[in-house]
Amino acid sequence: MQTLVISGGSSGIGKATASLFAERGWRVFELSRHGVSVTGEGLPVTGKIIHIFCDVCSEESTRAAIAEVLKQTDHIDVVISNAGYGISGSVEFTNIPDAEHQMDVNFMGAVRFTQAVLPQLRKQHGGRLIYTSSVAAALPVPYQAFYSASKAAINAMALALANEVKDFGISVSVMMPGDVSTGFTDARCKSTAGEEVYTGARKAITTMEHDERAGMAPRQMAQLFYHIATCHDPRPQYVGGFSYRVLCFLDRLLPKRFVNWIEYKVYS
Repeated sequence: MQTLVISGGSSGIGKATASLFAERGWRVFELSRHGVSVTGEGLPVTGKIIHIFCDVCSEESTRAAIAEVLKQTDHIDVVISNAGYGISGSVEFTNIPDAEHQMDVNFMGAVRFTQAVLPQLRKQHGGRLIYTSSVAAALPVPYQAFYSASKAAINAMALALANEVKDFGISVSVMMPGDVSTGFTDARCKSTAGEEVYTGARKAITTMEHDERAGMAPRQMAQLFYHIATCHDPRPQYVGGFSYRVLCFLDRLLPKRFVNWIEYKVYS
C-alpha cells in the first residue's frame, strides 16, 4: 500500500485530496489541527485516512507529527504541503503581525514541514514533495499581496529545493490552483483598515471572493494532485484549471506592465 502524508487535509482542497487518495487504496496520514481518522470501511476502496494533530507554525509539533507517522510506516511515497490560509487588505494598512503570521503559516509552515520529512525521504532515497501554491504567485492579486507573496515564496523555494534533493531521488513540484470553491473564502481574515483611503479595496475583494465561490470543485484539484503523484516524470510546476493555464502562459509572453494593467481593470 502506498503512503501519502498531507498537511492541511481536514478541509477544502486538502480534504478532497486525502479522500481521493484513500479511495484509490492509499494509506493517508492527514496532518492538521482539526480532523478525524477514517477507517477503510468508510471509503469506497481499501484505503484509510489517519489523522494526526499538527500545527505547522510549531517546529516541535510538526516534527512530532512526522515521528508519529514513522511509528506507523517505514516508507513515505508522496508528501503534499497544503496547510495555509489567506488574509486580505491593503499593503499600507495591514498590521505587521498579521502579515508575519500569513508568511509564518503559508511559507514557514511549508519549510517546517519540509525539514521534518526530508530526512526520511533521503533515507529511503526517493519520494515526491508537492506544494500547494496559487495562481496568485504568478499573478499577484491586489489587496491580497501578502497571500500572493507567501505563495511566490513557495514557488521559489521549491525550484531551489528540487536541485538540492535531485541526487537523493526526490522530485519536487508545485501545484498552483486557480479559483476553487471551498471554505477558504469564508475563512479569510479580512481587514477593512484604510478603506476610506483605498476606496477600491472592498470592490476588489468582493470580486475576488465571487470568483472563488464560482470556482472549480476541490475534487478537480485533487485529481491533479493524484496525477502529479503518480505520473512518470512530474514537472516542476502545474496550474490548476485550463483557463488559468492560459493566463499563466500569456503572462510569460506579454509585457508585465500590460498584464498588471489587465489585473487592475479586473479588480477595479
